[in-house]
Amino acid sequence: MQHNLTVFESYFNGIGEEKAAMLMPLAEAVSANIPEGFEAQIQYNMPSWVVPLSLYPDGYHCKSDTPLPFISMAAQKNHIALYHMGLYANPKLMDWFEIELKSCNTKKLDMGKSCIRFKYGSEIPLGLIGKLCGKMSADAWIQLYESAFKK
Repeated sequence: MQHNLTVFESYFNGIGEEKAAMLMPLAEAVSANIPEGFEAQIQYNMPSWVVPLSLYPDGYHCKSDTPLPFISMAAQKNHIALYHMGLYANPKLMDWFEIELKSCNTKKLDMGKSCIRFKYGSEIPLGLIGKLCGKMSADAWIQLYESAFKK
């Protein structure tokens, strides 16, 4: 599914040319591969793909006016960050990603709970990120979110 990335234009214009040049291909890889149901928007001051309230009106945590986040990205001081909530919530998906990353990247994985960090100047495995983005539908993410986080 191809999303309209013009919603991110002000973000890209505000981070500088070098950072935007690294982040834009990542945004395009996510946009081209994320399944139907997700919506591109700025959330928490980052380019993000969320489950819109029209699909999941309960919203995120106790904020019924906040769409359920799924993927976000940001240009940080020393790295590009890709936040994928499905990795945090699904250990099988995380295992798959770690194995696949080793096969296409010789550098050690730099990752937090849901944050994959890529140093500036390093190559971002866009093909792998595209595959990762296509592995979970909006409905599957809602079900996983409700089973793992919503009590």
